[in-house]
Amino acid sequence: MFALLTQNPAGGPAIPSVTKSTPTVASVVHTPRVPWLYLSPMLVLMVGAIVLVAVVALRSDKLPRSVCAIYTVVVAGLALVASYVVWHRVTSPRHGPITAVSGAIGVDHFTVFVGGLICVAVILSALLADGYLRREQLDEPEMFILMLLAASGGMILGSANDLIVTFLGVEILSIASYVMAAMHMRRMSSLEAGLKYFVLGAFSSAFLLYGIALVYGATGTTSLLKIQSFLSTHLVTHDGLLLAGLGLMLVGFGFKVAAAPFHMWTPDVYQGAPSPVTAFMASGVKVAAFAGLLRVFVVAFGSYSEQWRPIVFALATLSLVVGSVSAVVQTNVKRALAYSSINHAGFILIGVSAANAAGTSASLFYLATYMFMAAGSFGVLTVVGRRNDGRHDLDDYKGLARSRPGLAMIFAVFLLAQAGTPFTAGFVAKFGVLQAAADRGDWWIALVAMLTAVISAFIYLRIIVAMYFSGDDTDDAVDGAQRLRIPWAAGVSLAVAVTATVVIGLVPGPFVDVSRLAVPQLVADTGH
Repeated sequence: MFALLTQNPAGGPAIPSVTKSTPTVASVVHTPRVPWLYLSPMLVLMVGAIVLVAVVALRSDKLPRSVCAIYTVVVAGLALVASYVVWHRVTSPRHGPITAVSGAIGVDHFTVFVGGLICVAVILSALLADGYLRREQLDEPEMFILMLLAASGGMILGSANDLIVTFLGVEILSIASYVMAAMHMRRMSSLEAGLKYFVLGAFSSAFLLYGIALVYGATGTTSLLKIQSFLSTHLVTHDGLLLAGLGLMLVGFGFKVAAAPFHMWTPDVYQGAPSPVTAFMASGVKVAAFAGLLRVFVVAFGSYSEQWRPIVFALATLSLVVGSVSAVVQTNVKRALAYSSINHAGFILIGVSAANAAGTSASLFYLATYMFMAAGSFGVLTVVGRRNDGRHDLDDYKGLARSRPGLAMIFAVFLLAQAGTPFTAGFVAKFGVLQAAADRGDWWIALVAMLTAVISAFIYLRIIVAMYFSGDDTDDAVDGAQRLRIPWAAGVSLAVAVTATVVIGLVPGPFVDVSRLAVPQLVADTGH
């Protein structure tokens, strides 16, 4: 691994050291060079969105059905292939991690890992959106364009080596997500979701930006590399300006990752937004938001972790409790899974709070597994929601196992995985973050997490009981379920998600190794 661990001079946890590539002749003479290959995954998404905008604008008629969905899947697939190539280049001792754009963007294993997850989330969500848009008679390509743009913003966020670039990535990701949430113009709940997401998102962005300004005032720089160096050599434990900046930035990131008490938007937005958009927000957007949080706090502010860890502990505890308790009292399945996502955010925050390589690796593994579970769960909701995407009450799932046994079985697998059932990806993910907390001696939060996992299991089992043991063959709910049509693209998306959930649970070793290798680092600017 390129990310070597060094001991914090203040006696704190080990933090990732700065990787300095050997200068080449080009870097010594400062010859400008753009590492196009390293930047290819995010460039493919950006260019793909621009090309689709141009094609739609130049055509006088609408594109044929499914063209935009297939195009989006192909673009995200090309970006995924590019990520695979860049991963091997970063792994090579001859090349290794680099920086670009005067050190503002870093490309390491973490960057490529996060980018790959976002590409997969785009593929799964685009496949779900194809049948959904047909059913709702919303054949415009805007959703796919915005999805590609949001994904490119997420990649920028995951690769940011500068706080200004971090904010840029957050805004590209967020603005596109606001519009997608309000995409269903004929549903008032969708418009309300978009407006609420926008208003509260604007507040969180203001907190984040103000926090960046205070950090700049305390350290004199927005470069994560220089901030890390500054904090490693200066004792600023009584610097109120820096503490205020860290606090405000945590508020901003807390909103983006849907952590309590900054979760107020999540149930309403998840419920009101089109279901494929909810799938993308619960998978791709959450991955990108946590990537930004990990890169900024665990790496740049690693030597200052004793100051921000208590705040993250509080966020994790509140998210675990609020998410689980609120979920069990819901009768709307979509809303219940929204609260469940808050509980999962609490688990991921446990890994973040460890502030070391083991905790970060566990958080990354959890993000990867939850991406498949969330995309698959909301994919099932996309199909069951029927016309107008409004059939999400618990009664609407009664008898699903008799009329659509395959769909019910897939949903049951996702629900059991989220509950942490053994031999599923969710069990391995939960075990990883709890082990990271135990290794740090944080037994109490591990106990809280296990207790809330038991509470959360109630809502998952309640849905399974409704599908398998409620209703009879003459119920209207069963008749409605028999009329369910599963589009081929949605079927492919669900098949990929459930296969990944099961395979990662049965054979977690290779995925755990990749997540360990993906621990973030900061790369010194060598003039690229």
